[in-house]
Amino acid sequence: MAKSKMATASQILYFLVHPNQLRAVIQWKVWHEPVHRRDPSKETATEKACFYYLELTSRSFAAVIQELNPELLMPICLFYLVLRGLDTIEDDMTLDINEKVKLLRNFSEHMETDGWTFDKNGPDEKDRELLVHFDQVIIELKKVKRPYYEVIKDITIKMGNGMADYALKAENGDLGVETIKDYELYCHYVAGLVGEGLTQLFVESKLANPQLLVRMDLTESMGQFLQKTNIIRDVHEDYVDKRRFWPREIWSKYVNTWDDMFLPENREKAMNCSSEMVLNALKHADECLFYMAGVRDQSVFNFVAIPQTMAMATIDLVFRNPRIFDSHLKITKGDACQLMSDSTQNLRIVCDVFKKYTRRIHKKNDPRDPSYLAISAQCGKIEQFIESIFPTQDPKKIEAAALQEEAAAAGGMGFWETAALVGSALFVLLAIGGLMIGAAWFLGARFNHTFAELDSKVRGSITTTITTLAGAVPTPGHEEL
Repeated sequence: MAKSKMATASQILYFLVHPNQLRAVIQWKVWHEPVHRRDPSKETATEKACFYYLELTSRSFAAVIQELNPELLMPICLFYLVLRGLDTIEDDMTLDINEKVKLLRNFSEHMETDGWTFDKNGPDEKDRELLVHFDQVIIELKKVKRPYYEVIKDITIKMGNGMADYALKAENGDLGVETIKDYELYCHYVAGLVGEGLTQLFVESKLANPQLLVRMDLTESMGQFLQKTNIIRDVHEDYVDKRRFWPREIWSKYVNTWDDMFLPENREKAMNCSSEMVLNALKHADECLFYMAGVRDQSVFNFVAIPQTMAMATIDLVFRNPRIFDSHLKITKGDACQLMSDSTQNLRIVCDVFKKYTRRIHKKNDPRDPSYLAISAQCGKIEQFIESIFPTQDPKKIEAAALQEEAAAAGGMGFWETAALVGSALFVLLAIGGLMIGAAWFLGARFNHTFAELDSKVRGSITTTITTLAGAVPTPGHEEL
């Protein structure tokens, strides 16, 4: 109770010092209007149970899943719960390896067995309740449309076997990932396959462009970007749990052993290593934006965009941040709410979010870092891609372009068009002059008297000038000696 009060007091103090964070939270809580709302009053008891376990196990996806198009609401909820069940088995270090591998490889069969549950997870395993009551999930799985169920089953088989392979490697003393290729294969099993299954569900429901199934590399990038971001952020937590997902191929460039990465005297080396890990993740960013352009339904767009913008903000948070080697970092609640507000608009706003964090990463980039040039180039590539989708509208450039068009149009007139324009101007001048002279004459001006007087004055002036000049010329015989 005392800890709860202290946490509340610290939150109040934090928001008083950071009013923008408080505003973002309030805007999301008060003004956010879901595209679709789940209606529990129309759900069966087992459906309600599935959503209960979704909220119990999901740290970030529960809210957006429950705002999905009704066509995909239950299938994606069940897809998540099945994969969370796999994760719970794979993460449990208290399970016997033989039993763990068997469970992972046969999980697709268990999810078809009426009444199947599993209660042998360690007491501290955070999501064990899901497996204890997994029979509720099985009931709903059997109600799902067959095409959706086949997608869920296929991905479960692939992921379960992949997890089993890595569990065996860890049991045989290989506690870490060796090469970048192995690293990306691991990310494929735990995240890329999720993206593959989701894309199939989106297209099957006609809520996304079928071409996304042709460009599975875009789907893979969606999963890889999320998983790599989590692996970079969780490096300290994994180290404490005696697990290593950063590939030796990268970290061995900077330190001799994995333990050396966490020594204070090696902090600069560790920072440079983390920069290379960030670079490896950033290479997927532009393809994530490309993927989102193929989503047709707003609720599905929100579902895929929110995790991606969160990942981009997290990459900015961990980049050149030494605290990742001492503690677990996460973006603030205010930033999370602002990102969710931005991500539920449209692709242009999401691109602006990516651009903002890309520029922040570029600004923090250190010229002394071995990855400096490559990171700068990758940031430039992301911005260039965004510019190709949504060109910047600069008012000054637009005005200059308009002036150039006018000049080009004027310079392109032919001879007769130019002659007609000049002739029209002369005609107008002559007409106006004629009218002015006529008006003056009508009012009493006599131009003949004026011309005679002017002629007399001119003649007199000429005579005076001649006489003056004649007086100035020396008479012959009187030249000066």
